[in-house]
Amino acid sequence: MARLLIVSNRLPISVRVDRGALCLTRSSGGLAAAMRGPHERLGALWIGWPGSVASLSPEQRRDADAALAGVRTVPVHIGAAEQHRFYDGFSNGVLWPLFHYLLDKVNLDAELDWEAYQRVNEHFADVVAAQYTPGDTIWVHDYQLLLLPALLRRRLPAARIGFFLHVPFPSAEVFRILPWREQIVRGLLGADLIGFHTAGYRRNFAASAAHVLGVEPGEAALEHDGRRVALGVHPISIDAAEIERLAGHPGVREEAARIRAEARGRKIVLGIDRLDYTKGIPRRLLAIERFLEREPELREQVRFLQLAVPTREMAGAYADFRRLVHEMVGRINGQYGTTCATPIHYMHRSLPFEQVVALYLAADVMLVTPLRDGMNLVAKEYVAARIDEDGALILSEFAGASSELAEAISVNPYDIGSVAAAVKRAVAMPPAEQRLRMAALRRRVAAHDVHAWAQSFLDDLERAAPREPAGAAAPSRRGMPESVVQRVRLAPQRVWILDYDGTLVPFAPVPDLAAPDEELLALLRALSERDRVHVVSGRRRADIERWLGAMPLDLHAEHGFWSRPRASDGWVALESDAAAWKGEIRALLEDFTRRTPGSFIEEKTVTLAWHYRVAEPELSVERVRELRARLAEPILPDTLEILAGAKVVEVRPRSVHKGRVVPLILGDVPARAAVIAIGDDRTDEDIFAALPRSACTIHVGNESSRAAYRLPDPGAVRTLLRSVHAGLDAGRGA
Repeated sequence: MARLLIVSNRLPISVRVDRGALCLTRSSGGLAAAMRGPHERLGALWIGWPGSVASLSPEQRRDADAALAGVRTVPVHIGAAEQHRFYDGFSNGVLWPLFHYLLDKVNLDAELDWEAYQRVNEHFADVVAAQYTPGDTIWVHDYQLLLLPALLRRRLPAARIGFFLHVPFPSAEVFRILPWREQIVRGLLGADLIGFHTAGYRRNFAASAAHVLGVEPGEAALEHDGRRVALGVHPISIDAAEIERLAGHPGVREEAARIRAEARGRKIVLGIDRLDYTKGIPRRLLAIERFLEREPELREQVRFLQLAVPTREMAGAYADFRRLVHEMVGRINGQYGTTCATPIHYMHRSLPFEQVVALYLAADVMLVTPLRDGMNLVAKEYVAARIDEDGALILSEFAGASSELAEAISVNPYDIGSVAAAVKRAVAMPPAEQRLRMAALRRRVAAHDVHAWAQSFLDDLERAAPREPAGAAAPSRRGMPESVVQRVRLAPQRVWILDYDGTLVPFAPVPDLAAPDEELLALLRALSERDRVHVVSGRRRADIERWLGAMPLDLHAEHGFWSRPRASDGWVALESDAAAWKGEIRALLEDFTRRTPGSFIEEKTVTLAWHYRVAEPELSVERVRELRARLAEPILPDTLEILAGAKVVEVRPRSVHKGRVVPLILGDVPARAAVIAIGDDRTDEDIFAALPRSACTIHVGNESSRAAYRLPDPGAVRTLLRSVHAGLDAGRGA
């Protein structure tokens, strides 16, 4: 039976020994709370780290694994040193501050931590693959496991894999400072669906993928590795019904009444955060100080409660941060406290959730001012707990929740004056306005609760990757099977049809920089001694002649409009030059070139090409969309066509395409010869389409293709050519 496999850094249950007895305790945290429902409701299997088990004896560890299996969880055991480097070193010393824009805290010299991060992700992949059965859905969570989707794709090519990021994804300019940026993006693109809290985070990821890997920055999906990777917006939420139930519980309401009584008629302004530098607590304290300074008549009327939940207590940076916060609270209380009241009541500890809900009920104002937050569920919890539909929410515009909770008072947490003013406004907000705002907030939170979030993600994942039938064999088109390579070697003759740019050489920012190197020239010369080698390129005839004209090759330039057999010194045109259409379209392309830095026009005999490889990716997408629309009017659909290639838009006559050279090539091929065609872009699909099914067709790169096989890059193409050639030499020597 198909299952859901939930994969996260930590299990929702921790293992520990208490007075010699093995104990399983439920973990806290937003992810554990969010996924508890799907885990229980869907009978899912949860895979993750169970906490340190170094102190357990072998018998206790076996008992712990059995106990975890009994609650449908599978432990991923990680050594203490490895866990420290993976979690504290890379996940929280590099990724956490980077993704939250705190660049001064990012450790970019974490090579050993990066290696541990890779190893732990590999270990997770091994455990997940061992648990997987065909038809299962795999849902990976959060920044600790960014490499896991691609690692799983390598092990389980046909699996349905989703990934959800619980933190912000930063802008491309920030993300690109990461030395390991390419590996991170490739890791995520192994998923079928990548989920983000907001459209902004999704846009940032698409832009980063465009800059780092050169993929076209699509809005809802990216094409990578021959697959479509969907990008979704799924703002996480809370179990609103459960919080409402707790808020109505007599014991919780009694505790809320006690908290209000202690305030002795003062308005309660509440902050609840993990003691993390992303939460903006020091700037919040400065805003409170500014409020107390500006509003002396309100000092005796407002009580600030701040619950700071301990986190990462062993990390040195957090110890320094904790000390800073404690000192600030002491200084402000010392300055503005009286014999009757202390303005800030500060608690540095964890509380049972029932007491947290009581605090929500007691607070007149909720102050949520992170410097950057993926979502911030505290804001939603406060709204759900306000069953009397009163209270005011102040919310940072840099929290993901701000995109949903529009009726909150929005503030810039860096502007301490505006936060102080917002506190004054919230404290004085009329009851009618409170109810109006809170009712709208509560309707939205109730309608989009955590259960709706999980189901929405799984529904989108189902659409992105339809379920693999149980027992189905995984289709594989990646690489060249050795049996196919051997069949090519053993053929009595071989005919190679090779594209040039992106196939024999990597793409270059400027066309003239893609000249063939000595290794390629030697390889083509060696192949042509035994085989017939055709180079079919979109390049100008002059370029191909200059670079390859002295070689014993059959050359075809400008998509086959010009051909030069190796036994001939002259180039032959496919048909008469029909380029009268160029004038108007050239003027249009020149206008786009002026408006798009980094782009340029390449003119060939009967085609015009607009290249944008080195132009800014997001601008390029906008310009290409506009260009295609503008070209629609002057182009006659029965005579000309627009062709989208690798970072190029080309206009050409419909009669000119690479497929036209295939009959010329096959007309001179013995019946038992092996025909091998290799190309990387849309223009090469015309060759693949024109060849018989017996031909061996190979696509280079990540885009979808009708080719039978796939190689990742020009380096792999050269390796294949060398392998075939070396095999022929070995066969002759034998």
